[in-house]
Amino acid sequence: MLDLDFGPEQEMLRTTVRSLLADCAPLSVVRDLEDDPVGYSTDLWKRLAELDLLGLLVPEEHGGSGMSVLEGTVLYEELGRALTPSPHFVSCVLSAGVLSRAGGDDQQAAWLPRISSGEAVLTPAWLEPEGAFSPRGVTAAAVPDGDGFVLSGVKRHVAFAAAATRLIVLARTGDAPADVDLFLVDPTAPGVTLDQQRTLASDTQYRVALDGVRVDAMSRIGGPGTGWATWEAVMADGAILAAAQAVGGARHALEITVQYAKDRHQFGKPLGAFQALAHYLADAVTAVDGAEVLVHEAAWARASGRDVTKLAPMAKLFACQTFRDVTATAQQIFGGIGFTLEFDIQLYFRRAKALQLSWWDARACEERVAAAVLGG
Repeated sequence: MLDLDFGPEQEMLRTTVRSLLADCAPLSVVRDLEDDPVGYSTDLWKRLAELDLLGLLVPEEHGGSGMSVLEGTVLYEELGRALTPSPHFVSCVLSAGVLSRAGGDDQQAAWLPRISSGEAVLTPAWLEPEGAFSPRGVTAAAVPDGDGFVLSGVKRHVAFAAAATRLIVLARTGDAPADVDLFLVDPTAPGVTLDQQRTLASDTQYRVALDGVRVDAMSRIGGPGTGWATWEAVMADGAILAAAQAVGGARHALEITVQYAKDRHQFGKPLGAFQALAHYLADAVTAVDGAEVLVHEAAWARASGRDVTKLAPMAKLFACQTFRDVTATAQQIFGGIGFTLEFDIQLYFRRAKALQLSWWDARACEERVAAAVLGG
């Protein structure tokens, strides 16, 4: 039976995370870390490790908690609500997911416990200049060389690359669309160049240039030609959790906008008393509630072992569009002061658009939903 209510333990997790983020990562910290080259609070990272939240989705045999995407959704709604700058998504979700799904025994033993403890941070290097979200977008080459490979190419939007212990690089090993493999690359290795990018969200992203970077054969994750299938499977979980992050952000943005509409008076009455603005807020809460239900359904389906080929991109598409629309409406209600740095709503507005464009963007989500519906 479909049950979208969270249990007592999951609600306790929510309370714990919200309290932790209020203590260690208030919005003042978010502001301080904008465009920071490291990009996250090491104090918060240690606290997340102490509470076993870094290894929340990592199998128990590798030092994690072995929880499901449902618990991940609770965590990510709170991370989104607080706009927490953290490599949790890239390291503890995507990179740990790749290693859990396709890594060899030695790779799992070497990296998963270190990810769970916070000792190591891993991040994927996927997207490329002018590259799409499909396998054809991967043009960085991995050429066999003796008992290893030589990697060459350029990656963009690599989150927390300067703080990473290893990059997980998607590189092309053949001419067929899905001839893509995954490689562990040391970001300090000869031939690797990192250049920080400036973004709309002022988060921490890097351009990574690979110029004849040599890796050994043991650095490849999974069998030859399996990298793209692994990445797509892991991204399904990532899409659901990114959607949960969007729901958390949208919910809090709506809350502070509703409060402002109650407190701010114009022409002798609060803004919320004007019918046009009240209707905008009614539309917003309807959309946020709908996005939340869709995300919870996707998380429930994934935790139950059901197919999320359609639900995962649907959740990402709708939740991120909702986050974008709600914060745009909020900016209109706040007026010009909403764009000033002193007001929190501009933080949510900028990050909503950035999240919508990240990982699977709207078009990539639409293509995956259409393929699932049409059977293509």
